[in-house]
Amino acid sequence: MRMRRWARLLPAAALLLAGCGDFWEAPGGNGSSFTLSNSGNITVSPGATTGNTATITVTPVSTFTGTVTLSCAVTAPTGASNPATCSLSSSSLTFSSATPQSSTLTATTSSSTTTGAYQFTVTGASSGNVAESTTVCVEVGTGTCTTASSSGNFYILNSSTLAGYYINAGKLTSVSGSSYTIPGSSAVAIGPTGSNYLFVASTSGIIPFTINSSTGALTQGTAFGDTLGQAIQVDPSGKWLLDASDAGTLYAYPITSTGALDTNRTIQANISLASTTVFPGGIAISPSGSTNPYVVVALGTNGTQVFPFNSNNASPLGSAYSPTIAPYGTNSVAVAFDPSNRFLYVGETNAFTSATGDSGALRVFAINASSVKEITYSSGAPTTPYASGGTTPHAILASSNGYVYVANWEGASAGNVTAFLLNASTPSLTLQSNTVSTGIEPYGMAVDSTGDFVLVVNNQGSSPLSAFTFDATTTGQLDTSSVTGSLGANPVAIVAAP
Repeated sequence: MRMRRWARLLPAAALLLAGCGDFWEAPGGNGSSFTLSNSGNITVSPGATTGNTATITVTPVSTFTGTVTLSCAVTAPTGASNPATCSLSSSSLTFSSATPQSSTLTATTSSSTTTGAYQFTVTGASSGNVAESTTVCVEVGTGTCTTASSSGNFYILNSSTLAGYYINAGKLTSVSGSSYTIPGSSAVAIGPTGSNYLFVASTSGIIPFTINSSTGALTQGTAFGDTLGQAIQVDPSGKWLLDASDAGTLYAYPITSTGALDTNRTIQANISLASTTVFPGGIAISPSGSTNPYVVVALGTNGTQVFPFNSNNASPLGSAYSPTIAPYGTNSVAVAFDPSNRFLYVGETNAFTSATGDSGALRVFAINASSVKEITYSSGAPTTPYASGGTTPHAILASSNGYVYVANWEGASAGNVTAFLLNASTPSLTLQSNTVSTGIEPYGMAVDSTGDFVLVVNNQGSSPLSAFTFDATTTGQLDTSSVTGSLGANPVAIVAAP
């Protein structure tokens, strides 16, 4: 698919970081000949030898026969001492029929095991090099593995399908009338609060959809404009759709209050980008009410471009500020604004040499009158950005609670979300200890309309959706949310209904 063209630029490293991730398992999502599932989370006191097991079930798909070898791995809370360990009663299961088989997963702790939420990932591999996994969250002592309640509607895009969902009592449920086949789709954007529309960028052009305010169902409109759109976003006033194109152009499309192309105004198509490599999370627009509004675009090895933006002008985009923000690392891949428009965040790859492979960086820029200036990370000069916690910080979510969340790729086998607490007066960020795991290659993040769920889509592997809730007692902390249900594979973007 067209989205993958630029992915060859990115490094790969395989590692796991601390946290208790929740994976939705899509049966056969990788074209697998078997699936893995589990009986649920484990709650155990440090040192206890009862109530510390879960059942792992391997189910053959179609006519699969052969041996599945099981292994388990533990992701512990950051800084845990004497962490919990895992074991399996049967590590090799041989199948000659479609009958499922099981193995018992055991969590072993000691009286001195650090309490918290541990992630146990069980992987099954066949002789045909097919691998599937399932994840059990283990609550040791005061650890908490959150169970989801109910969310607002959200819409997920893969390379050929757009569909709406919501979470109800821990179950992923489809929104009736919201599924559309859209070949060659690459990005999705939703209107601001109070609007009822969204847009999909595709090889057929920009396709508008109206959203039924009661049911969440979608109605497709007439496509227009760019057929190479790669990152799109609606400005907070709802007057313009901004499109960063693989053609090397930044477009501003005038739109009506219902999300249609406004033919009474003129499309602005005279803004050149510094590159034809545009990243999916690579466009951001200043929040509503900004004194100094900007549009920012991440352009890989060509860095980050900043454009002045005034939604009240007939041509809202000004010429790019010079110079372009050069990458501290190799690629600029994601951008986001602080909700109060005080700071711009930029995610980059290959910024550090790290023994653990965590080479991604999060850069912070203060927004002043007609300027964007990188903050001073250490005495004297902005020489070293923040380590993002993975190899590729592909999505950045700056929350109104003062926290900044970063979804990181971690090579070919894992992903995570790290959290930073913002001190605006310093200014500085502090990495929080509650890193949580996602599926493979997290592409996008969104907060649902209830403000309770952080949703992450993962482009690779058998876990397309990871869901988290905000902890009830610890501000900013994300807790794993157990969600079951069916979702298409290889999602590339997610938006939540406002």
